[in-house]
Amino acid sequence: MRVVTFDIESVTDSMVRGRIDVNEQELTVVAIHDSDTGEYSSYFKEDLHKLWPILERTDMLVGFNSDTFDIPLLNRYYPGDLSHVYSLDLMSEVQKVLGRRIRLQSLAEATLGKSKSGDGMKASEWWKEGKKEQVRDYCIEDVRLTRELYDYALQHGILKYKDLRDIRDIKLDTSLWVPGASRGPAMTHALPL
Repeated sequence: MRVVTFDIESVTDSMVRGRIDVNEQELTVVAIHDSDTGEYSSYFKEDLHKLWPILERTDMLVGFNSDTFDIPLLNRYYPGDLSHVYSLDLMSEVQKVLGRRIRLQSLAEATLGKSKSGDGMKASEWWKEGKKEQVRDYCIEDVRLTRELYDYALQHGILKYKDLRDIRDIKLDTSLWVPGASRGPAMTHALPL
């Protein structure tokens, strides 16, 4: 099974009601981990044509806040429809159990003992300052954390987060995290015919 873990960085100059509007975002870089090769790679906007064949041959996309941010944003650049590719949004899976959103930073610290190297707003500033490689490295690091959390959850059936002073477990049902597990084969042909 080929799993592509991914993350997107973007820039915008507009906010809607204090929130970033996906439709106002400009994609800057996409980073991925490809389970077939075990490698991390990245694609700036001008290189996206090299990413599309990889996405077309994946069985599952794994991201963090990917269903409401990364996939809709990437879909604006993609010549097909990525919503047809089976995806797993770790933030959404956690929210289903807890009833609230937990940040990637919180999960990474409590579960893996690791911290993020920045945040999306900082990455946007770096991009505007011309620090493209720093943004790329930050995006790859977020993919690395997301991939490690995904692997941890599959192995242990939980993720962890810090709630005030205590570290708490989030029990996750990972039995449906495999494409085809009681839902048929993954849709991997999203380009128009």
